[in-house]
Amino acid sequence: MAQSAQRLAKAVATRAPQLVSAAVSFSRPRLATFWHYARVELAPPRPADIPQAVDSIKGLARSFQAGRLAQLTVKEALRNGLVATEVLMWFFVGEILGKRGLVGYDV
Repeated sequence: MAQSAQRLAKAVATRAPQLVSAAVSFSRPRLATFWHYARVELAPPRPADIPQAVDSIKGLARSFQAGRLAQLTVKEALRNGLVATEVLMWFFVGEILGKRGLVGYDV
């Protein structure tokens, strides 16, 4: 038993640098891609982005008043519904985490 443990320890010691090197070379391009998109997507809005968001909301309200909602395809309507459901579920998850329980607030 002790000999097999020693052999295993020796094999791990000789192969560890190779495994670490392989893991680093495998993950380096993927991490670079992740950081590239994280800088863009996870950045807070800049002051220049706020008027653009306001214009987008106004355009959405105008298209809703003009009746463009009836011209949506089923695929677009389903996708919009799924996005709205996801936003609502994240709101509920945030509420549960914020109050630290499923039922009621600690007043």
